[in-house]
Amino acid sequence: MLMLGMEDGLIAFVWVATVVSALGCVVFGGFMWNRGGDDSK
Repeated sequence: MLMLGMEDGLIAFVWVATVVSALGCVVFGGFMWNRGGDDSK
């Protein structure tokens, strides 16, 4: 990760974890978007 200016391995790990977490949220939201629910009254 030295190409991105991250000299410390911990900083690179946190950066990658943040990106993976954001992608996980998008995937989870996509799966749950049209999940059947009884919203009608």
